[in-house]
Amino acid sequence: MSRTIVNEIAPDVFRISTFIPEFNLGFNQFLVKDEQPLLYHTGMRGLFPAVKTAVTEVLDPASIRWIGFSHFEADECGALNEWLETAPRAEAACGMVAALVNVNDFAVRPARVLQDGEVLETGKRRFRYRATPQVPHAWDAGMLFEETTRALFCSDLFHQVGEREPITRESIVGRFREALVEYNAGPFAHYLPYTPRTESILTGLADLKPDVILPMHGSAFQGNGEQAIREMAKMLGNILGGLP
Repeated sequence: MSRTIVNEIAPDVFRISTFIPEFNLGFNQFLVKDEQPLLYHTGMRGLFPAVKTAVTEVLDPASIRWIGFSHFEADECGALNEWLETAPRAEAACGMVAALVNVNDFAVRPARVLQDGEVLETGKRRFRYRATPQVPHAWDAGMLFEETTRALFCSDLFHQVGEREPITRESIVGRFREALVEYNAGPFAHYLPYTPRTESILTGLADLKPDVILPMHGSAFQGNGEQAIREMAKMLGNILGGLP
């Protein structure tokens, strides 16, 4: 039976996590409390009631202003329309490819298009958008880096299987490697591509020097994010770089 929990993992940054035993996987949303609250990841439509209840523990769901996600996928933005209907001022915030190819057709109102490097200010917070095509996967992929807390919202990078603690200071690179090995041996093989641009994109993320890393699946990481990303990039190159 799935269960949803809420933890504050940085000042006014809340991790909402639902562990689904059938998948042996947790699905995380991140709620940032500010003058213009932001929800990163909506979760699948089936999770909407539980996620909405969890958001209510922190703030009025109708007050959410921005909905962010990396790429068009059920666990990233499946419940986008439910949130747009719940919060009348809310807008999806995503890259141009995501908006033009998927979101503006799927969603009940148009997205706010973010250009690579553009900053979305929500009050005290500054979210810088980084276009990351095919990282973690999908043509439209991108990430947000919150500059005041130095928090990187990294989607499926650092993916961890199992039920994990809300935040850790221990390395999560090994956990990510375990997930890659497990997935590449089954029906979800090649879910994370390795392209000629992967290394340079990861180098750019490492150069942001994040203090907090916020994956979609598993524990958040607090510590030397630059080192973690560089170790992860080397690991990905070793595992995926030579695959056909």
